[in-house]
Amino acid sequence: MAELMLFRRDADGQDVDLSGSTVALEVELQRRVEAGLEQMLGIRFLASEYPTGPWHRGRIDTLGLDENGSPVVIEFKKGSDSGVLSQAVSYLSWLESAHHEFEALVRKVLGAEAAESIDWRRPRMVCIAAGFSHHDRVAVQRLPERIDLVRYRVFDGGLLSLLLVDSSPGSPNPTASRRHRERDAAVVSAPVVSAGPAPGSVGLVPECLRDLYTELDDALTAWDEVEVAALRHYIAYRRLVNVASVIFRPKHEAILVYLRIGPDSVELEEGFTRDMRGIGHLGTGDLEVRLASAADLEKAAPLIRRAFEAA
Repeated sequence: MAELMLFRRDADGQDVDLSGSTVALEVELQRRVEAGLEQMLGIRFLASEYPTGPWHRGRIDTLGLDENGSPVVIEFKKGSDSGVLSQAVSYLSWLESAHHEFEALVRKVLGAEAAESIDWRRPRMVCIAAGFSHHDRVAVQRLPERIDLVRYRVFDGGLLSLLLVDSSPGSPNPTASRRHRERDAAVVSAPVVSAGPAPGSVGLVPECLRDLYTELDDALTAWDEVEVAALRHYIAYRRLVNVASVIFRPKHEAILVYLRIGPDSVELEEGFTRDMRGIGHLGTGDLEVRLASAADLEKAAPLIRRAFEAA
């Protein structure tokens, strides 16, 4: 199981292990995460304590929409709860039956554009708890639903840690809304071939960029717990949040990579890196890196490493 260890140097210059603790009240954790939901998890907040009606008989702790347009259900447990997965599956079942209700909520809170961009293929469940059993982790890998198990700890000084201990990418939902399927069918793309040996990527890439993308995919998936999601306009590489977004520009024989790095921390180079803050673009990430050759990829390696080390 993944373990996070934090140390603080004491007055004698010795590193002392910080022992994390759990919250006294579940709602305390919920309110804190909701307040920083987009920064912590890349999820836009929609609602808290949302009722699921008489059939499902529950209240979803938090509803949101992630940076890739996927609906998200979040459940919090202050301790370890073996029933969290059955609850997760029940709420995802409600979500599947409540497309119109969810879309209306997104339209009300985030606007019409966000509601039109909802991706129903992989609704997502995030379970945040003090711990998960071995059986929970095995079950996540067997379930077809997309579920993230996140362990939290609180530390002195107001520190909060969130650690992704297990994740299942889920299976694409064949019953995605007709409107979404029609949008996908309307996309006109360049001639493509399968991405070849790139592990985990179900995306298609232009033939002229296949070799370069295979090397890039190797670099982006060299880290633990990386999920690769081929979306309508880009391929997302994510942990708890998108760390990198990949977009193809076959006319220029280039790949654009958007990294979750502050551009102010990078010495920008014209034609290679660009500050995208305030500039609309597909994918997520404030730093654009343009790759047209293996040499560009080698030069980008330190930036990729920084992005994943910070995630």
